[in-house]
Amino acid sequence: MSPTYAAAAPPASPTRARLYNRRFAESFALECSGLNYDATISRFDGGNLAEIFLNCTKNGSAADAAAKDAAVVCSIALQYGVPLDVISHALLRDPRGKASSPLGVALDMIGEAAP
Repeated sequence: MSPTYAAAAPPASPTRARLYNRRFAESFALECSGLNYDATISRFDGGNLAEIFLNCTKNGSAADAAAKDAAVVCSIALQYGVPLDVISHALLRDPRGKASSPLGVALDMIGEAAP
């Protein structure tokens, strides 16, 4: 016998917040698992994080590709209205609660710097 699933209406189409072609950006360095990364972020007019770019200093490595891809997905989620704390909470952490990925480290640094 196959399981029965509740019928659910499809969610309303979310709207992506578009960013200006030219916008202020902040850059900072971070370290994760012995590798160095550069992060660049920009914000919406209200100050909320709008996008993040990550680059590993080992260009072309698997770590670089994974960091870049994670940052793109994070940026898209932010532009569709997913709260920063939801994204940060969903990322992998060690038993002490420390971020285990470059994206997690970057988001923690951004959260600590917030007023």
